[in-house]
Amino acid sequence: MHARGLVVVLLVALMLAGLPVVVWLDLTNLAEANLRRQASDVNSVMTSVRTYYANNVVGRVLASPGSTQVTHDYESTPGAIPIPATLSLELGHVMSDQQQNIVYRFVSDYPFAKRTPHTLDDFEKNSLAALRANSSEHLVDVSWSTFTDRVRLISPVVMGAACVNCHNSHPESPKRDWKVGDVRGIQEVTITQAIGGNILSFKYLLAYFVLMGACGATFIGLQHRQAATIRGINRELETANDFLASLSMKISRYLSPQIYKSIFSGQKDVTIHTERKKLTIFFSDIMDFTATTERLQPEQITLLLNEYFTEMSAVALRHGGTIDKFVGDAMLIFFGDPESNGEAEDARACVRMALDMQHRLAELCVKWRNAGTEHPFRVRMGINSGFCNVGNFGSTDRMDYTIIGAEANLAARLQSIAEPGRIMISYETYALVRDMVVAHAQPPITMKGITRQIVPYLITSTLGAAGEKSLIFSEHMTGLDLYLDPSMVDSSHSEHVCTVLKNALKALEGSGSRA
Repeated sequence: MHARGLVVVLLVALMLAGLPVVVWLDLTNLAEANLRRQASDVNSVMTSVRTYYANNVVGRVLASPGSTQVTHDYESTPGAIPIPATLSLELGHVMSDQQQNIVYRFVSDYPFAKRTPHTLDDFEKNSLAALRANSSEHLVDVSWSTFTDRVRLISPVVMGAACVNCHNSHPESPKRDWKVGDVRGIQEVTITQAIGGNILSFKYLLAYFVLMGACGATFIGLQHRQAATIRGINRELETANDFLASLSMKISRYLSPQIYKSIFSGQKDVTIHTERKKLTIFFSDIMDFTATTERLQPEQITLLLNEYFTEMSAVALRHGGTIDKFVGDAMLIFFGDPESNGEAEDARACVRMALDMQHRLAELCVKWRNAGTEHPFRVRMGINSGFCNVGNFGSTDRMDYTIIGAEANLAARLQSIAEPGRIMISYETYALVRDMVVAHAQPPITMKGITRQIVPYLITSTLGAAGEKSLIFSEHMTGLDLYLDPSMVDSSHSEHVCTVLKNALKALEGSGSRA
């Protein structure tokens, strides 16, 4: 945008700068046309005067000889009158004296014997030769400089009857065979005029151009100032946007991605508002976490707990779960808000998440034991499906997006009765996922706030696409880290897994017999 604006400003400036040039060219053309007209008018006047004088004055005097003489040096002869050529020269001198920009020349290459020969330039010589070939032409030479124009107009001096009689009989004439119609010489009018002299003819136009130029310059200045202001605002906005982007990224660490997205996209308002929805709630807890913290240093337990939460959160987000909160070593995750794929699919996603968490936790236990942790985390998991109040709870100054209800408490209770490495679900959840897992009913339990008896279901295996059962073996204790899901073992590795298990069984039996 900045480059485009600069191009526009340059084009406007170029167009404004071109206006004086255009006006100057028009002035030059106008001056040239005016000078041509003036030269033609002067030439016509001089020719008319000379012709009239030759025919009606000199001609009548010569036709009736008397005391009046017609001579070129009439000033020294009492009672004499000038010949037409001398009259033309005298009129030219008078005109040049009164009009400094007009020069009149009456020249010939056949001057009288007692006169100084005329000096002819190339244009005059060429014009004389051309006019003797064709006396009907008027030849023009135009020249101009930066501030002046000059027009030279040459017309032929044609011999009339009176002129022929005079020149053929005059003793000082260099030629005695003139005929009527011959070109004796040339009559030249040169007019010079400053182009600036015509500027005042365009005073209103020039005033308009000056006004428009001032307006254009003001507009360009305002545009430049506005552009600079906009650039400054854009820089401030970029800085503010970078700060807000950084701030929003920091804030996102404290919110579930679904909540963060719904708030910043405007789908949800940050107001105290809740709604009742059927959700699938997941609750997990690390068994004997207090005892574990007593065996480890605070720095070590912090590293282990952060890694555990990071890996479990990644699994939850991968399956679309909304992470509600971390309560000490416990995690609360729910499916069905703010995004839902339907009650059944939400429950299946939650169970798949729990199974993947068990698998990932088994890998972490191996890693932690290899790193020197004697008693890695052992996690219990509980899942329940039911209606809860979900939304923003708190005050106008501080609120939390969470769920409240007995069904959420039931998920926590289910995990508390599960064995480490096991997943305990309610019947409501089992009814939605019975096509993907095998679960066995456990002894009923009661819970405060729920009047009915709760029948927990322990997931023991998964079902394949064809309905075949796949058992899951998960045990974690000192000297044993076992997680086996046969459905996930590649057929090419099955024999190797069997060999490893047989060798482990033999080693265990051998250890028992020695004991």
